Amino acid sequence: MLTTFPLPASVGDAPSDLRLGREMIAAWRRDGVVQVAVDPVRAQRAVTAMTAARRFFSMPLEYKARHVSPLSYSGYAASGEDGAEVFTVCKDVPEGDIRVRERWPCHGPVPWPDPEYRLAMRAFMDELGGVADRLLRLAALGLGLACADELTRLTADGWHRVRALHLPARSAGAASGHPAHGLVAITVPDETGGLYVRRGGRWSFARPDPNTLAVFPGDVLRFLTGGLLPSPLHQVASLGRDRYALTYFHEPSFEAELRPLGGGAPLHYGTHVTKTFMARYPDREATRRIREEGRLEVLGRLRDAASVP
Repeated sequence: MLTTFPLPASVGDAPSDLRLGREMIAAWRRDGVVQVAVDPVRAQRAVTAMTAARRFFSMPLEYKARHVSPLSYSGYAASGEDGAEVFTVCKDVPEGDIRVRERWPCHGPVPWPDPEYRLAMRAFMDELGGVADRLLRLAALGLGLACADELTRLTADGWHRVRALHLPARSAGAASGHPAHGLVAITVPDETGGLYVRRGGRWSFARPDPNTLAVFPGDVLRFLTGGLLPSPLHQVASLGRDRYALTYFHEPSFEAELRPLGGGAPLHYGTHVTKTFMARYPDREATRRIREEGRLEVLGRLRDAASVP
């Protein structure tokens, strides 16, 4: 049974916020994941986004395969390994934006299937972005940082994204286990769950409560805390039926240079996320263009600029 926390409407420096932050940090360290309660109105945005995802995944493969960005990692992808298919919504950057014209890796417009899908996913991202900011303020308090906004300041112009997953019933059993990315990852499984978390060398079923969100510390938060907060592997299992899940990743700015809270070598977020996507999708056109069009050199210049005091 996961620990479920209430989510305050705002987070300041009240004793109750400090206590909640400390309890959340302790639960993350113990279980690797917590649940936060949301009211039915906010939960409806997740339902609307899930409905849009189901509708898209029900379309013919030929239609779905047309919605792939050649510039970023937004859009559709299917896996022959476990039968899973995903639609990723990365930062939606218009083609006329200077970052696209200057060939920044991973930057480009999202190949939205239709306006309804775009509206549903943007509303979902906006809602969970607010949830994530409050969680990061609680985490900062729980970690004993000097300022409650020590972590949220990293997310200005954040490279937030959503991953919609469909795991067919015919699948071998589960989507590949993977760690959470970003500062925090917030997962919304479908109505029957199917979310498993790797703890103590085995997979544990994370039974969902109604109107809750599952929240994982991401790999960036693990880096910032020097491993104090884990980023455990998790996966969605088919359990003999079609399964769906949405995961929102709350991310730093692409240009951000991140330093561990306790000191140590920095991490350039744009380099980190680009290498992560290139490794995950070695055959995507976006990966080929990064390699062939000098986009890694552009990334190097961004990294050098971020390191200037």
